[in-house]
Amino acid sequence: MARARFVALALITSFLSVAAGQLRPLPAAGLPGDIFNLGIASRLRTDRNTTAKASTDFGRMVRAAPEAVFHPRTPADIAELIRFSASSPAPFPVAPRGQGHSWRGQSLAPGGVVVDMRSMGRGHRAARINVSAAAGAEPYVDAGGEQLWVDVLSAALRHGLAPRVWTDYLRLTVGGTLSNAGIGGQAFRHGPQIANAHELDVITGTGEMVTCSRDKNSDLFFAALGGLGQFGVITRARIRLEPAPKRVRWVRLAYSDIAMFTKDQEFLISNQASEAGFNYVEGQVQLNRSFIEGPKSTPFFSTTDLSRLAGLASRTDSAAIYYIEGAMYYNEDATISVDQKMEALLDQLNFEPGFVFTKDATYVQFLDRVREEESALRSAGVWEVPHPWLNLFIPRSRILDFDAGVFKGLLRDANPAGIILMYPMNKDRWDDRMTAMTPTADEDVFYAVSLLWSALSADDVEQLERANKSVLDLCAKTGMECKQYLPHHTSQEGWQQHFGAKWGKVAELKAKYDPQTILSRGHKIFPSRAAADGVATA
Repeated sequence: MARARFVALALITSFLSVAAGQLRPLPAAGLPGDIFNLGIASRLRTDRNTTAKASTDFGRMVRAAPEAVFHPRTPADIAELIRFSASSPAPFPVAPRGQGHSWRGQSLAPGGVVVDMRSMGRGHRAARINVSAAAGAEPYVDAGGEQLWVDVLSAALRHGLAPRVWTDYLRLTVGGTLSNAGIGGQAFRHGPQIANAHELDVITGTGEMVTCSRDKNSDLFFAALGGLGQFGVITRARIRLEPAPKRVRWVRLAYSDIAMFTKDQEFLISNQASEAGFNYVEGQVQLNRSFIEGPKSTPFFSTTDLSRLAGLASRTDSAAIYYIEGAMYYNEDATISVDQKMEALLDQLNFEPGFVFTKDATYVQFLDRVREEESALRSAGVWEVPHPWLNLFIPRSRILDFDAGVFKGLLRDANPAGIILMYPMNKDRWDDRMTAMTPTADEDVFYAVSLLWSALSADDVEQLERANKSVLDLCAKTGMECKQYLPHHTSQEGWQQHFGAKWGKVAELKAKYDPQTILSRGHKIFPSRAAADGVATA
């Protein structure tokens, strides 16, 4: 009986060590033991359930367990953790994780600590989003790096305001998209999200908490924006706002001719069309075979719509149908005006006659449109599957070559699950002082091409990975500069080629702001300091 009581007590004690409160974290073999003597130790979780959840990301292409997951309450907590690692004899990796929407393990920290950014402000998130709308001053919002863009939108709309640029999916964190660039259909006018940030709070790889802007600590400001988390953790961003519209006239225009499609897209993002044109311009490519084997309706297209589009593809013998997706913002008192503007604009375009598909939506419905698609995919059990994505920036001068080689060549008979985005942006809306990369070609326009695949089986993963490699090989073989967005490279040589002339500055800033290379090692840009020194890591 006594032995039974002892075993029961041991089991209860073990359970309490991994319960929600976790007053006493379990030891983590890969971390220095004295980490649990820190004042923040109670917010470290080492139980298997917690670390397992932080062992993969949205891409589900990589799995690597951290030793612990950290749930900070404040930015100061994160700074303390990073300082401890940086000063340790064996610095361990630290990776901030918002929604885990990376796709190649970039937000993972094998052998280290994943920082659950969403823990900050939990229970009183509104305190981490503050809108300034003083009369006579440019409005802005200060948002915590852990905040979701959909929550920033809600807060700004209460003042009749909104940020100017949006990613297609709103349930991403502010710090996450700013660490990459943050692109979407408004970027042709206003640049990416990083071009609309005025000020940041960043915790560097030494644990220093720094406020920076274009005029203050500017090297860190420009480094962190598009910096892939290599120079610091963004814990606050000041974002420019503009008056928010109430409604959106949303259209898709079908093309069977790639030359007409790209010509019209480039017209729509030009200064010539900007005043009376779309507020949002994107585009999609639908491969011919998907009309036969793909879904029979979508949140945008009805069964009848897709049947007509399939007929267009068959009649024109096109390898794909291309869609310009455009949107005009307006308020209820300007309905007649927006109708007239839309008619005048469409008269200047060369889409297939009769293939105009129109929706009217509230501003919020339009911005949050991917949420409906997410719900449908979750219901079908195909949201939480591997996503072997490939996102590229292509110079305008090579986009027709890319189409011929990829959509009319490599993928002509393919029908992968997922969507293909293809739309142009104006290069002068990007600030080259920031770390984010665009094609180096001396051209004023480049295209974003995103192959957003979903792998529904293990065979699909291998097949799509081969397809992605074939695309990259084609680019290399033909001398086509295909700059990766949300980049993934497997060697430092690959990263040096990615950054090109910026590499020296990137390496210099890394040495300054994260000398122990503990931050966001999942990108594999810089080896750990121990590995660089030829010493086995702990």
